[in-house]
Amino acid sequence: MSHEHVSYLELLARGAATEAYDRPVLLARASGAEPEVLAGLEEAKQLALRVRADLEGRRRREAELSALFATAHDLAGLRDLDAVLRAIVQRARALLGTEVSYLSLNDPVAGDTYMRVTEGSVSARFQQVRLGMGEGLGGLVAQTARPYVTADYFGDDRFQHTGTIDSAVRDEGLVAILGVPLSLGSQVIGVLFAADRRARVFEREQVALLGSFAAHAAVAIDTANLLAETRSALAELERANDIIRAHSAVIERASEVHDRLSELVLRGGGVHDVAEAVSEVLGGTVEFTGTTPEGAARRSGGHAVREGDDWVAAVSAGGEHLGALVLRGRPDLDPVDLRTLERAALVTSLLLLARRSAGEAEQRVRGELLDDLLDAPDRDRRLLRERAARLRADSDAPHVVLAARVDRTGPADETERSGRESADRQRLRSAASHLAATRGGLASARDGGTVLLLPLGPGEDASALARQTARHLGGTLREPVTVGASAPVRDPLDHPDRVAGAYQEARRCLDALGLLRRAGEGAAAADLGFLGLLLADGRDIGGFVERTIGQVVAYDRRRGTDLVRTLDAYFASGMSPARTKDDLHVHVNTVAQRLERVGRLLGPDWQAPSRALEIQLALRLHALSPAVTRT
Repeated sequence: MSHEHVSYLELLARGAATEAYDRPVLLARASGAEPEVLAGLEEAKQLALRVRADLEGRRRREAELSALFATAHDLAGLRDLDAVLRAIVQRARALLGTEVSYLSLNDPVAGDTYMRVTEGSVSARFQQVRLGMGEGLGGLVAQTARPYVTADYFGDDRFQHTGTIDSAVRDEGLVAILGVPLSLGSQVIGVLFAADRRARVFEREQVALLGSFAAHAAVAIDTANLLAETRSALAELERANDIIRAHSAVIERASEVHDRLSELVLRGGGVHDVAEAVSEVLGGTVEFTGTTPEGAARRSGGHAVREGDDWVAAVSAGGEHLGALVLRGRPDLDPVDLRTLERAALVTSLLLLARRSAGEAEQRVRGELLDDLLDAPDRDRRLLRERAARLRADSDAPHVVLAARVDRTGPADETERSGRESADRQRLRSAASHLAATRGGLASARDGGTVLLLPLGPGEDASALARQTARHLGGTLREPVTVGASAPVRDPLDHPDRVAGAYQEARRCLDALGLLRRAGEGAAAADLGFLGLLLADGRDIGGFVERTIGQVVAYDRRRGTDLVRTLDAYFASGMSPARTKDDLHVHVNTVAQRLERVGRLLGPDWQAPSRALEIQLALRLHALSPAVTRT
């Protein structure tokens, strides 16, 4: 390993700042290093910075997911409202890595919202501030029930600035602020904030993540309030033992369901585990569906709604509908059971959001590795293998490069067609990435479609893999997906230059399928006859001859017959048996018997125009052997 690679590995190992990566280049330049040495150092530096960014992204995502799961664990064991609120702001601060987090609650009597609990705040004035509806960023969130974010609060004129609020914010030193509503259905009960004392841009994913967390937090607040109200009612009804026992059962059941769902999240359960657990509790059948009935989504407002004999609870995150939990077999539900179904829908949204975040990260990393194989064949082989190993990609089996695209007739309107094509490409990339992950391969978006690098299974060839991939992707998208495949590539990580060439072959095969009007099919060059000879990088002439007339050649070799010469004369005479017998100096019956034998070997359609053309080409190539095979 070169000294420069060791230097950058040391920087990565100790987590050095970005500025430190310029030092090896500066030292080399100061010592008068050659241009090629400087270029190598610069390339190593860029690679190290990419690895560092990837590691930082992974650490950040792991911290976010850890905070979510830790929050579920904390809230599951809390019953006191103050403890719940403190846990919420502490976890919100950890979740987004901000300097300050705080929570305000609405006061329906005063018609404003007031600071309830803070984390990281140092200003007493800020901790006691009250905001009228529509005033400041928080008042606007409380009034509109929508998240708002600003990178520079004092320079943002979207908010109604007041002297009291601005003084409190300035006293705390806040600059960048993100606020999301704490909502129960259509009712906003407060606002959850994350803020920094410096300019900062909150990404869309961070806004959605805090929004989903706020939804979970609102339910936890509601649960704490419900438990407090229930305890008060129990205290007032001590002499009515039957009512006390009924309320106790309600409390225990709500607590059990909450704890059980939280435990599912902590041990890595999935959406169907949640549905199964809620089915047992509610005594019906709960199913998750990826679509939400339009009427239910519009009327739900965060609550379960009745659709015929079923109950539907929308699953959403950050305003995006992800599906629904449908309860069947329980047309009549009490309020606690309804709340249970709604809590399950919130837990489901957290699971889906966390799984999507992890899936998108892996999809991006797999795509980057394949892009490097295609675009930068001089990459360090060892680093390529290490990256493939982290993705659990099969690097030893022969691989096939496949080019795929969605082929369907789009709408006449240009704008609508462009939007649909963009959506098709995104859906195709997602489906291809999932397929690559399950098969130990790689996938990336490219040239308006998707490219995959998949290992061949035992007894599998490129043609079979292309057909299988077209069927799988087409079935997933419910649209015709055409797939062109390259010939097998051995040791792609050790020879990335072969991958780029194989991709071009797969693209040519894909284009040929389009010209042949075979949309929705999968094929390799070997499936396209003599056209495949023109498309394939390897020009497998011997393989083409073997596939086309190999049985006739083998028959002549075994039996000492002259079927190949008869075929050649037959085509040379314009497919006339009479002229063929004159050329061969045999009886016409002999010609007929030989042609009958050829038909049994090659199949009844051997004289069809397309087959006849391929057979004549194969005869010509066979006549030129072995000279052809040496070129």
